[in-house]
Amino acid sequence: MGNNAYGLQTIIKRSDMISCALCKDAPCTAACLSMDPAGLLRSIWFENEKTAAARIPEESPCRDCPAPCEKACARPGQVPVKKLMERLHDEVKPALEVAYPDDEDRLKTDLCGIPLENPFLLSSSVVASTYDMCARAFEAGWAGVAFKTVCTLDIHEASPRFAALTGDNGNIIGFKNIEQLSDHSVAENMSIFRRLKENYPTKFILASIMGQNEEEWEELARICGENGADAVELNFSCPNMMEGGLGSDIGQVPELVERFTAAARRGTKIPILAKLTPNVAQMSPAAEAAKRGGADGIAAINTIKSIIGVNPHTYITAPAVHGMSAVGGYSGKAVKPIALRFIGEMGKNPQLHDMHISAMGGIENWIDALEFILLGAGSVQVTTAVMQYGYRIIDDLKTGLNDYLAEKGLQHVKDVRGLALDTVSDTTDVIERDTVIFPKFQREKCIGCGRCEISCADGGHQAIRLNENRQPVFDGKKCVGCHLCVLVCPQEAIASSRKRIVVQRKQKPVN
Repeated sequence: MGNNAYGLQTIIKRSDMISCALCKDAPCTAACLSMDPAGLLRSIWFENEKTAAARIPEESPCRDCPAPCEKACARPGQVPVKKLMERLHDEVKPALEVAYPDDEDRLKTDLCGIPLENPFLLSSSVVASTYDMCARAFEAGWAGVAFKTVCTLDIHEASPRFAALTGDNGNIIGFKNIEQLSDHSVAENMSIFRRLKENYPTKFILASIMGQNEEEWEELARICGENGADAVELNFSCPNMMEGGLGSDIGQVPELVERFTAAARRGTKIPILAKLTPNVAQMSPAAEAAKRGGADGIAAINTIKSIIGVNPHTYITAPAVHGMSAVGGYSGKAVKPIALRFIGEMGKNPQLHDMHISAMGGIENWIDALEFILLGAGSVQVTTAVMQYGYRIIDDLKTGLNDYLAEKGLQHVKDVRGLALDTVSDTTDVIERDTVIFPKFQREKCIGCGRCEISCADGGHQAIRLNENRQPVFDGKKCVGCHLCVLVCPQEAIASSRKRIVVQRKQKPVN
């Protein structure tokens, strides 16, 4: 049994799936006569092995099965489907602590007093830009959408307009876009709002808008409210606008945030959220300005201004458009630590305690979402993960969070909001520095690769060496408990020990 990146115990890891492509209408499920292996594999992928195990039949259908799922796989021989299903049944299912909840009532919440079926919304982007897309997302189970930003500008998009950084396994970890706002007219977008509200009256429509002056901010807010929007999101943060004085140019100046928020407030009585830019040192000044202007909540973070790679042959950054590129917005898993930092900053700010925080930035699975809620978010928004995996990820977002709440004995998702804030400090002065926690070596899992020795020797304190049998030998006199070895071990064969020692620190002489 190991720990995932969040410290939660897992039996099956994403890496165990080797090369699963997470297919649409997956051949493995089509070949299986008794269950949905593709859905179960997807749950493992999204850190949701427990609810996957809960869906496995009591009597394993895989025991004597010839595994037609593996023969039908889009990558035959690369995904051990049968083995993974058996592990869910034999190892994970017996370890389940509580029965999976038979309803989703725990997930019910609200956004500025307006009911939400669950805390999950699509963020303002291409994933929420047409009637059909929003309708399919609602049918899939999303509680609401922040519709792609409505404006009066004449939008013409570049091609290509996306680029990405990938990890060792080829998955996207960082995503860049140079996409702008909605290319539909205001009238077309209002027609979409009316249809969505007529056909999906319980779903939440958050209308993202961007004006060019006070009059436009006021008018767009008014029109959206009159055509079915439940709330308005003021886009003070888009990094990709051609003209100065728009998007993140506003979000970086609190005075402009207050001014245009006040203009939007004059146009409507429905809730207003200010969507703020992370391209600042601190977000609180702009958030407080939005509150003074009449905002009911904050949405954050938008994408981070970025350059993603330079082609060593053409010398053009990505995405290259006819020999040129531009600074663009960075999103995806890589920005989550930055997003969490800003949400934590606002969650701790007493001036903002009565404001709703709708958080986004690298949310891919239910644990990501939970982390933002623990730092004060009341709802969460997702784009980049949907662009990679589709609206279907809502299944594991909901079931994973619902199961977590049930295991904790909690009745409402609001019960965990802000629980982590007291453990976060703006400085390291509060950190205890008088004890050292040693690493603990799990010999049965060690393969003798020596990665721990390399990292400790060249990036640590020379406290590990390999003996003649290629086993790590630990020197407690040199170890400072930094735990670099824990992080770099490819086998997860090093963990934190419970053993602590008190450090007697020498005082530096005072000149």
